[in-house]
Amino acid sequence: MNPKHRPAVRTALAVSLAAVLGATACSGTGGNARVESAEASGDGVLRVGLVLDNTGGNAFLNQPQLAAAKLAVQDINAAGGHKGRPVELLPAHPEQDTAGQAKALLAAKADVVIGPTDSSHAEAAVGVLSRAHIPLISPANTAAGLTGMASGGYYFRTAAADVAQGPVLAKLAKDAGAATVSVLYQEGTYGKDLQAAVTEAAKQSGLTVLSGAGFTTGDAAAASSIAKAKPDAVVLIAREGAQGALAALNGTGVGGSRIILSDGAFARYGSGLGSKVLDGARAVVPGQLPSAAFQQKLLAVDPSLKDVSYAAETYDAVTLAALAAARAQDDAGRSIAANLIPVSGGTAAPGAGTAAAPCVTYKACLGGLAAGPDINYDGESGPIAFDANGDITVASFSVFTYGPDNLPTPSGRETAGHQG
Repeated sequence: MNPKHRPAVRTALAVSLAAVLGATACSGTGGNARVESAEASGDGVLRVGLVLDNTGGNAFLNQPQLAAAKLAVQDINAAGGHKGRPVELLPAHPEQDTAGQAKALLAAKADVVIGPTDSSHAEAAVGVLSRAHIPLISPANTAAGLTGMASGGYYFRTAAADVAQGPVLAKLAKDAGAATVSVLYQEGTYGKDLQAAVTEAAKQSGLTVLSGAGFTTGDAAAASSIAKAKPDAVVLIAREGAQGALAALNGTGVGGSRIILSDGAFARYGSGLGSKVLDGARAVVPGQLPSAAFQQKLLAVDPSLKDVSYAAETYDAVTLAALAAARAQDDAGRSIAANLIPVSGGTAAPGAGTAAAPCVTYKACLGGLAAGPDINYDGESGPIAFDANGDITVASFSVFTYGPDNLPTPSGRETAGHQG
């Protein structure tokens, strides 16, 4: 999750790409732990920690992530735990800042840490944990720049980078019959990075990309320039400035099914916009709708749960860590980091071969490890397949279509992937 992202609109959603990370690493950590062999050095007990957001806009996401981590540990232990011993979920301390939480988990002998939510907190957590050779798996970090973050190979994420939705946004335009497209994007890293991804994907798909425009909140001039280009479809990439941009576009006669919204612009606008402004517009949200069975299991853990954002990604992060420890037959952080790629069905080398048939539970995947060294865990959030950067290579997206009341309803699912 990026700062200022508005995740509240993702209630009841599991909100589910660049050059290979080289040997650059954090101070005090050399090499790339994702691809290096590791000697067994664990104490026999697999301990999982959580770094949660402390206070602020994302703090409400602590609850679904904590419930999902508890559920994953329950399921792992029901299947025999790690080498016959129960996996432990360490107490979380969201009242502390990110670095403080990481240090507390080190003191508690964590072998792997799940979190944080906010992309801007990742560096602080990695700075503490990588020096101690403890992998960090975030279920929610989406900032594209984190792909190249120096971590010594100890950073992974089960959430797709923001730019992964670029090909999906372009595909939605083409599927609707558009031949030309313009991109209206909010100034900032999120807007510029995703605008570039959409533009490239649109060109590769055969669409003609007309002049686009960047805008700041409250700026209506950009919408006018978009309207003058007369595109068949307009992709809006924005966060807090989305509603104003939509109103400005509507004022120039651009609205309805011509509009495609990025995840940051997805919201239940309702009466906040004029009647039918978004009628037929489509939007994408990372991740897929969690199954009813998974939601029921989460509610059994925490009956007060109101939101399941990032629950599926958290569940999968914990399960992958346990499978990596099982493959290594060791619970130490080095061993977990070195085995996360192969248990996810991924590869550190592009074109290295075909992944094993998917297994969808910890118990089933353990059976696969008994038959051979490579497995392919596809969990509650869908396929994962880590690459050499620790990024997932297949990203799932839920598609929503707006009605005349400017409210979205689920209308489909799309996937996007990359190699390497």
